[in-house]
Amino acid sequence: MLRADFDSNNGVFEVCHHKNEHNHQFMKQGLTHLFRSERSITAEKSKVIEKMLCSGMRPTDLYRYLAEEAGGEHLVGHTKKDHLNHVNKIKMKAIEGGDAQTLIDSLNQHGVEDEEFFFRVKLDEEGRLSNIFWRDSMMKQDFMLFGDVMVFDTTYRTNKYNLICALFVGVNNHKRNVMFACAFISNEQTKTFEWLFDVFKKSMEGRCPVTLFTDQDKAISNGIEKVFPLTRHRLCIWHLYQNAQSHLGSLKSDKTFTKMFQKCMTGCANSEEFEICWKNMISNYKLENITWFNRLYDLKEKWCNAYNKDFFSAGILSSQRSESTNSTLGFNAKKTTSLNDFYKIFKQTVDRWRSNEQTDEFRCIRGKPNSVLKIRGLLQHASEVYTFNIFRDFEIEFKESISVSFSSIYEDEQFKAYNVTDDDGMIGYTVSFSTKESFITCSCKKFEECGILCRHCLRILHNHPVDKIPECYIMKRWTKFAKKNLWDKGGFDSVNNSNNFMWRNQIMRKSYNLVLRAQDSEECRAVIENGLNSITLDLESLMITTQAVNQMEDVAVSSACADNVLDPNRSNTKGRRKRIQGHYDVGKKSNKKSTASNSKQSKEFGTKTPNPRLF
Repeated sequence: MLRADFDSNNGVFEVCHHKNEHNHQFMKQGLTHLFRSERSITAEKSKVIEKMLCSGMRPTDLYRYLAEEAGGEHLVGHTKKDHLNHVNKIKMKAIEGGDAQTLIDSLNQHGVEDEEFFFRVKLDEEGRLSNIFWRDSMMKQDFMLFGDVMVFDTTYRTNKYNLICALFVGVNNHKRNVMFACAFISNEQTKTFEWLFDVFKKSMEGRCPVTLFTDQDKAISNGIEKVFPLTRHRLCIWHLYQNAQSHLGSLKSDKTFTKMFQKCMTGCANSEEFEICWKNMISNYKLENITWFNRLYDLKEKWCNAYNKDFFSAGILSSQRSESTNSTLGFNAKKTTSLNDFYKIFKQTVDRWRSNEQTDEFRCIRGKPNSVLKIRGLLQHASEVYTFNIFRDFEIEFKESISVSFSSIYEDEQFKAYNVTDDDGMIGYTVSFSTKESFITCSCKKFEECGILCRHCLRILHNHPVDKIPECYIMKRWTKFAKKNLWDKGGFDSVNNSNNFMWRNQIMRKSYNLVLRAQDSEECRAVIENGLNSITLDLESLMITTQAVNQMEDVAVSSACADNVLDPNRSNTKGRRKRIQGHYDVGKKSNKKSTASNSKQSKEFGTKTPNPRLF
């Protein structure tokens, strides 16, 4: 113990009492790291912890990793309790300004890193978040290439505010999911969907999809008619089957009826065949007075495959694309997931999809597809232009063409017409072929619907013989080089400049190697220590300047957003169903209107709308 008094006359301290003996027991050498003075989590270590948490690592697993890397828990620099407390502080800090405001800050930050990032926010009269939409530059590029077919789904509600997650999903040249945009909306009213589709259209420079798949929601249909009047609206077959279960009654167990119903849905080759099958089904099972079947028939052009063969749909018959997206996002998201946490999960999902796409691109460019048939002629050409997954579909049609039979209907020097039948001989198709222009069409219209030639056309081309697919029948969206223009512009550079993980690991390895080389020499140690001291001074000076600039940018962003955005009202999610009923269940669905979406005083803000392209 040491005690000192201050001498005001001389201005110094004088020791007045001193005791050499310690009043506590000495701590063992191996436990000194537990003292509070020896425990700290530096800013650099905090960034590492935050990055690993964002990657999905659990806090306890993260602490074990740090202990393993440091050589033991006594060398980590903090205890497990300190670690868990710090993780909790990180989570609390992420939403200290409000969940909605934190999400908007994340979108603003993404906009700084991505010049073409687009988002739009709509508030209600109380300043609470009502609707929010976003998409990045790669989503826009993907829509420009693969936006001819899009699936829109609103059946996902896993968040603590019970907001509806609206996903815009497509299919790329590898027949994999590709994300076009994402949004949260507060209700399912027509005005809300009109706002959402209008924002999506503006974000894509006014471009509209050719075919749009949705569930059976009347408000969505009204929004599509208003914003996408030229788009072919298709209903999800999966939802129709689900709604049918509640109207079929005892017919659900009738296998014959099930086969007839499924054939009406997807098995008819043309509208005439559908009309015959539908009338037979209705008359055989006495369904003339069933209201649900009458309403379903009135909407036949939106769900029956036979009425949509003239419109490209990429072979999609339902919203399975968005359903699989929901299951992917739901794997990590919970009913208590915040908006900002969902945004992180969403980005991780999209990054994983893009990583899979790059792997597919690499395999297609460097490899060759396998086939049970000898690859030559048309099959050889298909393997050179199509991606692996599209080649598999083409190969199936090519193998089926072997069993196709045909007979000539008309023939002259430049034009030929054939009657082609499958191996069952049930239905005949008309194939027209121009030998001069290599123009070929089939009444089954598979190319118009799916983008690859059917077995009937391949049989005629093989018979003439033609060893290459006519160029006009190679749809670019299915080829290996669908994104060639992006490659030339460097659009596939997926390296994020803000991600310092790789750079940090490289510097750590270099520094560690220098430490190992210098540890046995006092002179070498002095060189490293002097160098670190000099670097530290330079960095502190530079960081002060950078911090001042960042503060000015934050002020500019906050002024652009004006007032602080409030969170949506919390919702009791206990026992809530994930799926929303369609408009076929009218009467069961609530007609309650939201004041937020109808408010005349609602506010809207976001990034600048991109200008439409002139060519």
